[in-house]
Amino acid sequence: MTARPAVTLDLVLERLGAHGRLGPVPPTVRPDVPWAPAGTELPATSSAAVLVALFEDRGDVRTILTRRAARLRSHRGEVCFPGGRLDPGEDAVGAALREAREEIGLDPASVEVVGWLQPVVTRSTSSHITPVVARLAGPPALAPNATEVARAFDLGLAEMAGEGVLREERWSLPGPGAPPTAPGTRTYPVWFFEIDGETIWGATARIVHELLTFTVPGFPPAVPAEPSP
Repeated sequence: MTARPAVTLDLVLERLGAHGRLGPVPPTVRPDVPWAPAGTELPATSSAAVLVALFEDRGDVRTILTRRAARLRSHRGEVCFPGGRLDPGEDAVGAALREAREEIGLDPASVEVVGWLQPVVTRSTSSHITPVVARLAGPPALAPNATEVARAFDLGLAEMAGEGVLREERWSLPGPGAPPTAPGTRTYPVWFFEIDGETIWGATARIVHELLTFTVPGFPPAVPAEPSP
């Protein structure tokens, strides 16, 4: 794996600003649903938020991820950003900060919320997830809650954008590997980041992919065209 040159936190925030991702989430923003036709409105079964916490360490911007505990009812063992469902009357920012404190012991007072990334919908549960982007002053001291988190770790953006980390598959409805049943059958990209002994995929990979696309020059790498059927 070859990492790309590191980028500074100031540059990351500048690029997020250039894409309109700083400040609060506009109320008109719709979630990303790559498997549905453009403009499709899917009812959300629940609303959730995750914290995309960014900090700079020796000139390299890094973000915090967790691997969910194997005993959890849903998404067990998957890599994700700290986060969870909104409580009644709670907004995305409040939920992201609360969940980060509960899951990894991150003090909300040490977190400066700066923006957002494209909300996403999970295919398995139709949960609407809002990624809240925040800045930390430096590497945090984490205290993972073992009932929810098997591992808490951080990765550099340049590392995740490095050669050989990203893998793309094309899935078609009704599920992975399903062959097209007729000309024009919809397919959509599903991304996998293989790094640090972990596999990042699903909604988390879609969030990471957008973050890297906006902030790391030259990402995403060119993907070979699919062979003709």
